[in-house]
Amino acid sequence: MEDLRIGVIGLGLRTSLALAAHRPGKGAVVAALCDSDPAVLKRQAGRFEAELLTEDYRELLDRRDLDAIVVNTPDDTHERLAIDCLEAGKAVYLEKPMAITVEGCDNILRAARRTGTKLYVGHNMRHMGVVRLMRDIIQKGVIGEPKTVWARHFVSYGGDYYFKDWHADRTRTTGLLLQKAAHDLDVIHWLAAGYTTRVNAFGDLMVYGDLPRREPGTPRPEGWLKEFDWPPTARRDLHHVVDVEDVSVMNMRLDNGVIAAYQQCHFTPDYVRNYTVIGTEGRLENFGDGPGDAVKVWNTGPAGYRGDGDITYKVPAAQGSHGGADMEIVGEFVRFVRDGGVTDTSPVAARMSVAAGYMATMSLRDGGMPYDVPALDPELAAYFDGGQG
Repeated sequence: MEDLRIGVIGLGLRTSLALAAHRPGKGAVVAALCDSDPAVLKRQAGRFEAELLTEDYRELLDRRDLDAIVVNTPDDTHERLAIDCLEAGKAVYLEKPMAITVEGCDNILRAARRTGTKLYVGHNMRHMGVVRLMRDIIQKGVIGEPKTVWARHFVSYGGDYYFKDWHADRTRTTGLLLQKAAHDLDVIHWLAAGYTTRVNAFGDLMVYGDLPRREPGTPRPEGWLKEFDWPPTARRDLHHVVDVEDVSVMNMRLDNGVIAAYQQCHFTPDYVRNYTVIGTEGRLENFGDGPGDAVKVWNTGPAGYRGDGDITYKVPAAQGSHGGADMEIVGEFVRFVRDGGVTDTSPVAARMSVAAGYMATMSLRDGGMPYDVPALDPELAAYFDGGQG
């Protein structure tokens, strides 16, 4: 079986995904690289055996020997690049979020259906051990029928990762309730087995709005990935545009009646995601999200708080970036391009996580006014839920 030949557009922080896809002789090879920054292109080229290096992504679309394209570029470019790749007949791996608007997502979905070209969206948390463990516990009925889901995201590195580059500019992301929360909203939907139909949210730019910024055109300082400032108010060299919220909370009603809540803060001392799912017969909560961490279940009572819970499940061991999820999701993508079929990730689910985050951002900036999430065209939903066959 010949290796799937993959081109990669964008060689920034998600180059780890491209490295996971580069498995010469084992199913896939990265054969072409594109980045608009020639210095980045040169620096990353040595990590692959690519035959084509280019600053113009259109050169990848013209290559008949490429089977698929991985798009790892900033969020506001996803819609254009994905549609161009699909129309060129190249299967697409699109890093989350799918786009920065609901309309952008729907345009991509329509292009994939119109061209019959395969589309895959990289919500790798569906392949993280802790998420799969929580979903398995729920599906086995250990806590009964899920009725409410609460998720909190503490982002200790937020001031460095999200406020020192394009992420801080709402014209590039819409906001961090979409850009950063897209994964968590997708996990909430997956665990609850439903999609958000109505949202409201509050948030603000509480810490990073008044801190020193860099002049336009000035790059991030060297060493920013290794040296982090503390406390948050000590951070300097922020992006010249900072107009997204650094703390936000949102409430959701799902189409199956489940009520959910999500909270995000970018100036906490620690970095962790915390999920709680309460069902008709118990609740579960994760304690950490890496191998060796645990998911605990309380399903007897009533009683006072019991820290040990009734059942403790260990998160399984894994290797590789994002708790082994990157290797798993790339493997699923390669199988999908080669053989087709239904996948654990879903373009429909990716669209619905963006839609929830987008409408929550609109609510946040409208004083918490409730907003309905636009429904997806049923014919589009059926096409993708059926495996794009």
